[in-house]
Amino acid sequence: MLSFFVSIQYKISINNYVITYISSFFVHRMRKRILILFLITSTIGFAQVGGERIFNFLNVSTSARQSALGGETLTLINDINQPLWNPSLINVELDNQASLSYVDFLADISYGSFSIAHLFNRRLGTIHAGVTYVNYGKFIAADEDGTETGTFKARDLAFQVGYSYTLPWEGFVVGANLKFISSSIENFTSGGIAADIGLTYYNEFKPYIFTAVIRNVGYQTDAFDEVREKLPLEIAFGASYRLENVPLQWHLTINNLQKWNVSVENPSDSQTTIGGDTTNDKITFLDNTFRHLVIGAEFFPDKGFNLRLGYNFRRGRELRLTESRSFSGITAGFGLKMGRLKFNYAFSKFHPASNTNTFSLNIDLAKTGLKKY
Repeated sequence: MLSFFVSIQYKISINNYVITYISSFFVHRMRKRILILFLITSTIGFAQVGGERIFNFLNVSTSARQSALGGETLTLINDINQPLWNPSLINVELDNQASLSYVDFLADISYGSFSIAHLFNRRLGTIHAGVTYVNYGKFIAADEDGTETGTFKARDLAFQVGYSYTLPWEGFVVGANLKFISSSIENFTSGGIAADIGLTYYNEFKPYIFTAVIRNVGYQTDAFDEVREKLPLEIAFGASYRLENVPLQWHLTINNLQKWNVSVENPSDSQTTIGGDTTNDKITFLDNTFRHLVIGAEFFPDKGFNLRLGYNFRRGRELRLTESRSFSGITAGFGLKMGRLKFNYAFSKFHPASNTNTFSLNIDLAKTGLKKY
């Protein structure tokens, strides 16, 4: 049932977080198995995209920095929010960092997340944890005859914990998230468990970063109506490049690698003949290829104030209006650092009648910073 409402919300927009008791036993076991798990799960991708599965909120960004760069960036080093999407970016510099994010979405729908990381010791490493929620607002309840009986609410919630491990090969880090998911609609509930697995190549002396992530590999443990649905698995590749003589860093994401054809016809592209027949423009191979791409640019990335721009090709194509300028697919934002606080804001457009604003407040809880390991 909840997947029905999530699907509606998606179609409107697209056609529309301290874990202190984890034992070293768990971490050591995970170090040995995490790479094997990555290799195994990379072979089980099946065709699906957002809006077709349950718990689709797992694929919606709550980070203002990420949202401003197109919504799906995977290469944001030393950003406390990024491990929610890519656990292989968990590192010692995130120690005692925390972030609170809020998304003012369409209608009375709101998203939010909380992220925090803690370095236990140099041998054990850093643990990252986060909470993501969605409040869908109030719905009108009615019986089978259509008589209104009041109102009810719906919400989604996910708690996750992540860990990364530096591989023997220089520059390579592998990481994993474990997610516990809960959804409710009126007095109906559903639950699930999922995992993210990421592999990143990063060398601080080189201007580029490469990463690959498999997200939301899991299972719906409790179904709403005894019919279990599949989770919104996604396989994505990300890269970034920092220019040498210009304060600019580019980000590129290739998403939904588990499914080639992600195109959906836009009714705004339809044409009606004199006889009343309606046809849509044919979606070409090149058009579908670009719908897998998200690009972003970050100006002055190391400064106290930075600007960000992004473009999501698929969103832009599916939400565009032929008779008016909707700014679909375009995202923008900025970051402002004030001592131990950093405020991030992002603007994005999912509907011509409303803007979506994302706010993130990052907090450095440590008195002194830590250097890279």
